[in-house]
Amino acid sequence: MTLHLDLLRHGETELGGGLRGSLDDALTDRGWQQMYEGVHGRGPWDLIVSSPLQRCARFAEQLAARLNVPLVLEPGLQELHFGAWEGQSTALLMQTDAVGLGRFWSDPYGFTPPEGEPVQFFSQRVLEAIDGLYQAHAGRRVLLVSHGGVMRLLLARARGLPREQLLSVEVGHGALFGLQVAATGHLHEVA
Repeated sequence: MTLHLDLLRHGETELGGGLRGSLDDALTDRGWQQMYEGVHGRGPWDLIVSSPLQRCARFAEQLAARLNVPLVLEPGLQELHFGAWEGQSTALLMQTDAVGLGRFWSDPYGFTPPEGEPVQFFSQRVLEAIDGLYQAHAGRRVLLVSHGGVMRLLLARARGLPREQLLSVEVGHGALFGLQVAATGHLHEVA
């Protein structure tokens, strides 16, 4: 038996781009629109699961109420904590920590941003949350409202990419991707 997961990334946020991490900023009007466009004509879902950060959770709450489906907030599916880099753009980091940023982009598992969460711990946290979803909801279709980093991690695994290519996976605001999760934990991307 498999679990079907539709992964939806949050939309544009009020404080703009950059590494949002665990910052809890709200969506812009455009961000709300991006998310509604992402789910338009998709589903139906048996359940909506969301990161508790408001850029995901507020949309998930509205959609769950509109569709009359249960909602679960899952802390394990929050974005990577970027430590001292939180809220900074890559352009600014190129000026202040170009060496660190370069090391992070070339090997995110091998370099942790200052005071940040190691990607290995992030990966373990996310995969444990996905396993918990599988254990509780196998055979169902679930919409997962989350973050770019969470989605990159899951899509990179589904695509069989090496660890160093994690950050090469493109996930735009409001993007929706489908995954099948097997009992073994194997992830398979579906259209």
